[in-house]
Amino acid sequence: MSKTQKIPEPTIERLALYSRPLETLLETSVDVISSEKLAQICDVNPAQVRKDLAFFGEFGVRGVGYNVRELLKAIKEILGSYRVWILGIVGMGNLGKALIGNDNFKKRNYRFAAAFDSDPLRVGQKLACGLIVKPVEDIEKSVHALGIEIGIVCSHGAEAQRAASLLMDAGVKAILNFAPAQVRAPKCCMVENVDFSVKLENLAYHLAKIS
Repeated sequence: MSKTQKIPEPTIERLALYSRPLETLLETSVDVISSEKLAQICDVNPAQVRKDLAFFGEFGVRGVGYNVRELLKAIKEILGSYRVWILGIVGMGNLGKALIGNDNFKKRNYRFAAAFDSDPLRVGQKLACGLIVKPVEDIEKSVHALGIEIGIVCSHGAEAQRAASLLMDAGVKAILNFAPAQVRAPKCCMVENVDFSVKLENLAYHLAKIS
């Protein structure tokens, strides 16, 4: 891959999609998988699988397939998920508590190091994971002390921008925003907005078309 070559965002998303069945296959002692089978599991075109992987080099043996362990290792190295990433989460309502208690984060090398909230009634609470909820005023100190690299925002819409700004001002360069409001960020930072209501309305639109 050329250093100047820009990888399409959908390709990066599909690499993460490919890694899920590869993990399962590895756990069930499957050694080799073809691009056709991987594509079928992931509901994409086999040519798309080969094209996505070709951005990063040559994988597999023609007529044989991909070594599951080696391909998974390569994808994790490409995505940066081979190492532990330290997370901080802001907004400890029902969604925040559900996310911080989800074992999939730990399984995929994402570790929550701190939880914050602006509600005095939540500050000081001990979570099931063992963390104590801190006030948002402690974000900067905690980011530096704990090495927080990725922020997750689950605050109410009106509080989302403030929460994200506190994280970014403290040096966090990547934000995953679950609040029902778009978060603005400077060019030095990345934000992924995940609005469940948008996904539901997309489903509702398609259902309305066929009902």
